[in-house]
Amino acid sequence: MRAWRLSDSFGIDRLELEERPDPELGQGEVRIRVRAISLNYRDVAMVEHGISPRGVQLPLLPCSDAAGEVVETGAGVSRVRVGDRVACTFFQRWLDGETLPFAASGSALGGGLDGVLADRIVLDEDGLVHVPEHLSDEEASTLPCAAVTAWHALYAKGRTRPGETILVQGTGGVSIFALQLGLMGGARVIATSSSDEKLERVRALGAWETINYVTTPEWADRVLELTGGTGVDHVVEVGGSGTTDQSVKATRPGGTVSLIGVLTGHEVRVDPHPMSFKGLRVQGIVVGSRAMFEDMNRAIAVNGLRPVIDRVFPFDEAHEALRHLQAAGHVGKVVISVD
Repeated sequence: MRAWRLSDSFGIDRLELEERPDPELGQGEVRIRVRAISLNYRDVAMVEHGISPRGVQLPLLPCSDAAGEVVETGAGVSRVRVGDRVACTFFQRWLDGETLPFAASGSALGGGLDGVLADRIVLDEDGLVHVPEHLSDEEASTLPCAAVTAWHALYAKGRTRPGETILVQGTGGVSIFALQLGLMGGARVIATSSSDEKLERVRALGAWETINYVTTPEWADRVLELTGGTGVDHVVEVGGSGTTDQSVKATRPGGTVSLIGVLTGHEVRVDPHPMSFKGLRVQGIVVGSRAMFEDMNRAIAVNGLRPVIDRVFPFDEAHEALRHLQAAGHVGKVVISVD
């Protein structure tokens, strides 16, 4: 197998392509020929700086999201067969339930467990799902983290209803999936970005309204204006400390703020009074379970949803793919194709 690995220090330039023996199959395990890998902001943070809530131990095979074909199964495997097209779950041991079990918290690929930035991987059958048939391998690879996170926020925990208004921040994977999944469920979506060019692309994807948060730094006031002074039903909050105050202001009384990302930093500077006064439901979202992934895939298949891919890189250009994501000029997902 060929695999990209961090051996003794962090940094995109320290990521090395190695030839390694294929792992042996154990009880209940499956060998997958990886066809595509998609990248997340988490991957850049971990490769570049070793940033993770649980810490990162070297050596590390990074990345969490992959799709491919089952090429071999170990003893006792019953959920998949050779030839099946599958994607991996982010938390390999979070199978069901609304909240991440403590026992499964160390089972994230590319963190607690070796990741998927390789041409062949071995995973437990319980950490796999079948992918919608209409999706390409590159499209299917985008689902495990960003799409499941958006689904968890909007539907598994958020219970979004047709006719509601959702606000998404930026044009990264989670936000674009929240836009697509929200529209699929009959919601209308307001999107923010620092780039008018990106906002044009988001409008083309179906956003109801868009706001440039550079030219309109108090963007919550514009949200209130657009919603007749009421506010949105749900904010998919990926910014962190730098945007949460605006998100709270932009949400209607009794609405929901899903806390997902920390793109603007970890510093705590949120006034809790508006949250309590407005009776907001503030929910933390950490990807999701296998059951959520399977529910989402059924909805994607029925509606024919196709993920938005910004750019596809060949396997040998993993450095370039990570730097492209790091530059934050993308709309949707950045994918590595394994040919």
